[in-house]
Amino acid sequence: MRIRTILLILAIVLVAAFVALNVDEFVRVSVLSLGFTTIQVSLGLVMLMLLGAATVLFLGSALYMQSTNLLEMRKHTRELNTQRELANKAEASRFTELKNFLAVQTEAGQQREAAAAAALTEHFAQQQQALMARIEQSDNTMAAFLGQLEDKLERAAAASSKA
Repeated sequence: MRIRTILLILAIVLVAAFVALNVDEFVRVSVLSLGFTTIQVSLGLVMLMLLGAATVLFLGSALYMQSTNLLEMRKHTRELNTQRELANKAEASRFTELKNFLAVQTEAGQQREAAAAAALTEHFAQQQQALMARIEQSDNTMAAFLGQLEDKLERAAAASSKA
């Protein structure tokens, strides 16, 4: 139990013990003035009934406030859960959008990479053809020079064999 409840029960027990010890004084009749009339009644019992009524009113008020607070707390909890669910859905939506964005960016990057690879392959093929043409031209030039050199050597050999 909470400390307030224990203190309340202790106070009620102490008042009950006090009344039990002084029951003769509580039941003694005395004249009380109500303002417009006077009555003969036990002052102790009147005060005890007023204390009981005040205690009942206090407990009723505390119970009402606690139940109202509990209902408010449940309402706020439901609202918080609703907001949490909305936030989770929004976050999941953002993750989905991010995933889609990254997929599109990845696909675009792959397409750019494929286009660059194709362009590079085509450029290498052109360079290879140009190199092959250059090599063939060099071979032809070298063959021509060698042919001319052989002709000169043959003429020089023929001229030296005639002389």
